[in-house]
Amino acid sequence: NNVPLFILALGIFIAAEVFSKVVERWAERSLRKKIEDPDTRTFLARAARYAALVLGILAALEQIPGIQITSFLAGLGILGFTIGFALQDIARNFIAGLLLLMRQPFSVGDAVQVAGRDGSVLEITMRDTVIKSWDGVMEIIPNLDVYTNPIINYSELPLRRRTVLIGLGYGEDVDRAKDLILSTIQSTEGVLKDPEPEILTEELGASTLNLAARFWVNQETHNLFAVHSEVVDAINGVAEREGIDMPYPIEVVKLEADLPIETPLS
Repeated sequence: NNVPLFILALGIFIAAEVFSKVVERWAERSLRKKIEDPDTRTFLARAARYAALVLGILAALEQIPGIQITSFLAGLGILGFTIGFALQDIARNFIAGLLLLMRQPFSVGDAVQVAGRDGSVLEITMRDTVIKSWDGVMEIIPNLDVYTNPIINYSELPLRRRTVLIGLGYGEDVDRAKDLILSTIQSTEGVLKDPEPEILTEELGASTLNLAARFWVNQETHNLFAVHSEVVDAINGVAEREGIDMPYPIEVVKLEADLPIETPLS
């Protein structure tokens, strides 16, 4: 008499259905702190529910006489391997998308560099990441390329350092020039006092003594590129007013004595 076994299988199935709903609610609450996108949270929570439900169904089928779960699972494994091999690129991008959504190295609206491309993030899906380049071009990048390459998130930290390279003539008073340029940078709106700006001598160039002026900007309160532009304009202005020599590259040309020009005989 197999009736008790069928009843047991039915009970396991009902319990699995209830348990799968509990798993879905738990996954939804757990993912709420890690993933901002509600559609992604819902998808992952339902995936967890269906995984629990499938396990329960397999446990229920195990109780029914005549059903060989081992053979059934082997058939599913072969089928899954075949489908997975055919769709491996899609599967790899899907898994990379899951990892990106769970780790969250960037969010929509962040300024980033991903897979060697710069721009702001427009959308993050399970298969690809969409960014808008600084030139206004929309680029769709597979998540596998995003996940397997270095990611630079320009928006994650508010303070950004900028560097302006300056070439001084070798006859220039370096200390005087440094003091004037540094005070000019410090007085430019948007340049932070802490960390304070600095000017360091970088190298002895071919025609100039090369300096590097470094300063910090809070990009949450000021436009990074606008402040950089204002600093460059201010340095150029103080150089003109104070007569600071910032020469063009110089080339020395040595002229040889004129040689006679031969003309063909007519």
